[in-house]
Amino acid sequence: MYVEFVERRTLEAFMDCHIRAFDYLGGVPKEILYDCMKHVVIKRQSGRPVFNVEFSRFANHYEFHPRLCPPYAPWVKGKVERPINYLRERFWRGYPYVSLEKANNDVLEWLSETANKRVHGSYWQPVFERWEKEKPLLTNLPPAPCDTSLKVFRPVYDECQLSYNGNRYLIPHRFAGKKVMLKIKGKIIRICHDQELLATYEEPEEKHTIVGDPSIYRRLFEDKEQIKRKYGRQKGKATRGLTTSTLYPEVATRPLEEYERLAGASWSN
Repeated sequence: MYVEFVERRTLEAFMDCHIRAFDYLGGVPKEILYDCMKHVVIKRQSGRPVFNVEFSRFANHYEFHPRLCPPYAPWVKGKVERPINYLRERFWRGYPYVSLEKANNDVLEWLSETANKRVHGSYWQPVFERWEKEKPLLTNLPPAPCDTSLKVFRPVYDECQLSYNGNRYLIPHRFAGKKVMLKIKGKIIRICHDQELLATYEEPEEKHTIVGDPSIYRRLFEDKEQIKRKYGRQKGKATRGLTTSTLYPEVATRPLEEYERLAGASWSN
């Protein structure tokens, strides 16, 4: 038995709890039974379940098969909910909550000292003894944990920015006009294009903020090849001065008194 408390039951937290449970158990079960929750199955189509795409990828990464409790079958669903009732009555009821970190430390100690030492009602064995017998049946953990970050795509605007959650983030100018992937984990945002990591930012608390290194704009202005592609001879004359350095040509100047003298003179053909 493994227990962990979280602040929010997001899909990210749901999968992260799986990873820590696999570490605690020492391997991955071949099958895991679930209630029909949205993190696992999003709907039923012609009587068949349609699994959440992200969770399906997670299950494939760890090579386990998710099984669902059939609808209107409480005798099966009870196998999922019975440990929750045991946890609530034997640990949580009357527990003096201080912080999430302390609660998770205390529940791990309770698992070791109480829950996993009890005699299981179905097998009439202490849980940890049955656990040791079943450990060889678990599959090994993969070489690397699954990336459970939230993944979204965003376009990069011409001003080298992308928008996410009310803020804008600066991106190298060579990706303007392209779509990039954001991998969000907690408050950390990693911005990638294919396999290349472009930038890593911490999401600010306030909104309507531009986050990033202003030197991105300096590198844009220093990119001569980029300027030639946009404003070279094949482009319009109005912008050609950006590459020929003649956009602001020097002109002859004279004092204003010279104009006043000429204005007062008489002109003739």
